[in-house]
Amino acid sequence: MTSSATPPGDVITLDGTFPGTRDELGGKAYSVNKMRAMGLPVPPAFALPTHVCSIYHDNGRSLPDEIWQDVLTHLRKLESETGRRFGAGPSPLLVSVRSGAAQSMPGMMDTVLNLGLNPELCTVLAEETGDPQWANDTWERFCHSYAAIVVGTPGAQPPTDPVEQLRAAIGAVFDSWTNERVKAYRARHNLGTGAGTAVTVQAMVFGNRDERSGTGVMFSRNPATGDNVLYGEWLAKAQGEDVVSGEKTPASLETVGDILPTTYPELERIADTLEREHRDLVDIEFTVESGRLYILQCRAGKRSPRAAVRVAVDLVREGVISPAEALTRVSAEQAASLANTSGVRAGHTVLATGTAAGPGVAVGLAVSDLDQALDLAAAGTPVVLVRPSTAPDDVPAMFESVAVVTELGGSTSHAALVCREIGLPCVVGAGAGTVATLTGLTVTVDGATGSVYEGDALHSDDEADTDEHLSELLSYLPDPVPVDHPLAPLRAERLERA
Repeated sequence: MTSSATPPGDVITLDGTFPGTRDELGGKAYSVNKMRAMGLPVPPAFALPTHVCSIYHDNGRSLPDEIWQDVLTHLRKLESETGRRFGAGPSPLLVSVRSGAAQSMPGMMDTVLNLGLNPELCTVLAEETGDPQWANDTWERFCHSYAAIVVGTPGAQPPTDPVEQLRAAIGAVFDSWTNERVKAYRARHNLGTGAGTAVTVQAMVFGNRDERSGTGVMFSRNPATGDNVLYGEWLAKAQGEDVVSGEKTPASLETVGDILPTTYPELERIADTLEREHRDLVDIEFTVESGRLYILQCRAGKRSPRAAVRVAVDLVREGVISPAEALTRVSAEQAASLANTSGVRAGHTVLATGTAAGPGVAVGLAVSDLDQALDLAAAGTPVVLVRPSTAPDDVPAMFESVAVVTELGGSTSHAALVCREIGLPCVVGAGAGTVATLTGLTVTVDGATGSVYEGDALHSDDEADTDEHLSELLSYLPDPVPVDHPLAPLRAERLERA
C-alpha cells in the first residue's frame, strides 16, 4: 500500500483493500488499513482522509452534507460488520474518533472514546452485559472525554443523540489540527503546515470490561536503550487513555502473562511480525477485552538518540537494512544530543526517583506553572518542568524546558513519548508530592537513571566516544563526509578528540 491507483474518496473503509498512502489516510488510518490487510486482529473502521480536513476548514469548520451522508453510510457498514447498532439497542455500537496526521505526532491531537452512549443506552448496555458498573464507568469516561475535547468545558453533558455526538467529535478532531500544541510540535520538528489530519472512526473494544481485560503500549525493542527485547507497559481493567495520559502508573508488559498466559506470547509474535513489516522499531497500541487481543495502532517508535543509533546498527547487523539506510535513521538533533553527553557527580542528595524516560542529564529551576515556565525560558532561565502528569496542552512548555519530571505515569506516558523523541531528560512516576518538593529548587535531572538531584550536579562525560554502536554507525559514512550530513559535526568532533 504505497500508492493509490485513484485519488481517495472523502470516506474510506479501512478493510485492507484500498491502496491508500500515509499522506492520504494519515498515520492512524494507514496503520489500521495495513494491519487489516495483514490479517491481524484489528477492530473495523473507516476514515475521513487528510484532504477532508481542508474541506472542513474551508467550509466554515463544518462537514459538507454530502460527506456527512457518506459517513452515515460507512457507519451502517460498521454496524453490519460488528452486529451492533449505533444509537440503538439491544446491542449498542460504540466508536472511537481518532486523529491521525501523515507524520506521527503522539499525544498531540484529540481522541474521543466510547462515543454513542446516552443515559438510556447506558442502561441498555448494562442490561445486555449484566454489568451496570462497567456500563456506568464507560458512560462516565465518555462524558469526561466529550466535555474536555468536543465542548471544551469540564462537566458539560454530551447531546443525547449519538449521531449529533459523532458529527461534533469529527469536527473537534479536525479542529485540533490548528491548535497551539500541534503548531508548536510541527515547528519543533520542522514538519511545515502539512495537509491536515485524517479522522478514524473505529468500533470500540473495551479494556475496562472485566478482570481479563486491559490495555497497553509495547515496543518491539527498548526505545530508551535500543536493546532487542520486547518492552512496554500495561494497565489491567483500563482503557488506552489511562496509559498514554500518564495519569496512572502502569505495570510492566510482562505482567500481562500473570493474568493472561496465552496473550503474552501472542504479543511477542505480533511485535515481531510488525517489526519485520516496518523494518524498524515499532510502537504498538493494544487492548484485551475479556481475554481477546486487539491491535489498535502501529507506527515507527519514538526513541532516544542512543536507541536510534543502537537500533540502526543492529538492523544492519541483522541484514534488515543497509548501512546507507542506517545513516538516515539518526536525525541531526539526535546526533547533536549524542555529541553533548554529560553525567552526575557522586555525592549529591537525591530528591526524587522514578522511571528513567528520557535521555541525558540537565540542570534547571524546577517550575510547575506552564506560563511561568514559558516566561522564564524566554528570559534565558533553564527550566525543569515538574507536573503531576503532562498532557498535549503542556507541549509548548515542555519544548522550552531542559527536562521534565512527573509524579505519575510510566515509560509509555505522554511525557515519556514526547521527551524521548526530542532527546529531553525525563523522569516519570516519581511519586505523589514530587511537584511540591521540587518546585522553586535548582535540580539536576538524570534521565538515564531516573534520579533527580539537589542543585547542580553536572559534569562532562565522554560516553559518546566509547559507544560501540555510534562508532560503527559513523564508520558507514562516505569519505569525504558531505558537510550537510546530520552526522558530519559529530564525526568531526570525534576526529578532533582523537
